Amino acid sequence: MAFELRSPDFTANTPIPERNVFAGFGCTGGNQSPTLSWSEPPAGTRSLAATVYDPDAPTGSGWWHWVVFNLPVQTRALPAGAGDPAKPALPAGAVQSRTDFGGPGYGGPCPPQGDTPHRYIVTVHALKVESLPLPADASGAMVGFNLNAATIAKATLTARYGR
Repeated sequence: MAFELRSPDFTANTPIPERNVFAGFGCTGGNQSPTLSWSEPPAGTRSLAATVYDPDAPTGSGWWHWVVFNLPVQTRALPAGAGDPAKPALPAGAVQSRTDFGGPGYGGPCPPQGDTPHRYIVTVHALKVESLPLPADASGAMVGFNLNAATIAKATLTARYGR
């Protein structure tokens, strides 16, 4: 069985709804992290991580919109709004680290006005380690480096947003 990621909020290559768009930088969305669910990860999975990344951001290195790691292996979904660091919606032990907005938690899409729609790659990583040995304020790039070393499978969903 394939490791698959789903969201009732959007499907592959469709626009991200306004409720998931950033509230700031000229965008007026709801900044709510999307509902995510995934199938059984492959054998050997010991923990999970979820990321939202924009490779089209005009930074030279993309933009990390959400970075969550140390999700317990039995986790199969994250509810809408789980990316709000002020609300206890993530499973115990999960860590939301620093995004490119400068702090923890979900920050929705808000590409520059006039850019072609950007891709937002939502990924759930099945990891061969029980936890990533990183501080809570680790950057998206640092988490990404550790994810690449520990990932045994990925489930991805790519949506788009432009303004």
